[in-house]
Amino acid sequence: MTSLVSGPAVVKPARTAGRRAEALAGRLEQGARALAELAGALSEEEWQARMPKDGRKVGVVVHHVASMYPLEIQLAQLLAAGQPVTGVTGKDVDTMNAAHAQEHWGASKAEALELLRRNSEAAAAAIRALGDDELDQAAPASLYADAPVTCQFMLEDHAVRHSYHHAARIRAALRR
Repeated sequence: MTSLVSGPAVVKPARTAGRRAEALAGRLEQGARALAELAGALSEEEWQARMPKDGRKVGVVVHHVASMYPLEIQLAQLLAAGQPVTGVTGKDVDTMNAAHAQEHWGASKAEALELLRRNSEAAAAAIRALGDDELDQAAPASLYADAPVTCQFMLEDHAVRHSYHHAARIRAALRR
C-alpha cells in the first residue's frame, strides 16, 4: 500500500532536462506563480472566506495545493520507476484533504505562500530530473481503478494541474 504521507519530493542528481520534462516543469511553475500572485493579493477577509461546496477557507486551499506537491511527485515517481500506485483511492484523498484542512485551519498567508514557493520549486526540479522513458512509463494506479497510466499523465492530472484548478475555484468563489 502506498503511503499518503507527504514528505519532500525525491530529486535525482541534476541532469539537463529534456524538452518534455522542461515543459511540464515550466507549466507547474507558471501555475504556482499564478496561484501565489492571486493569493498574495487577497485581503484577510478573502483569505478567510469559505469555498463553496467543501467549506474550506481560501487560505487552507492555497496551503493544501502547496502541501500536496511532494505526494503528487512521489506518486508520479513510482510510475516513472514502473511501480504501481496502490492503496490510494478518491476516498483516501478526501480523508487526507479533510485532515489537512483541520490541521491547517489557521494557516497564515505568509506560511502558505512560502510553502507554495518551496514545494513548487522542489516539484519542478523533480520533474526536470525525469527522462522521456520515465515520463512514458505506465503502471496500474489505484486512483484510476488500476488502469495503467503514465508518469506524465499523473503529473499533468495532479501536480501540474492542481494550482490552476484551485486558482480558478478561488477566483469563482471570490468573483475575481
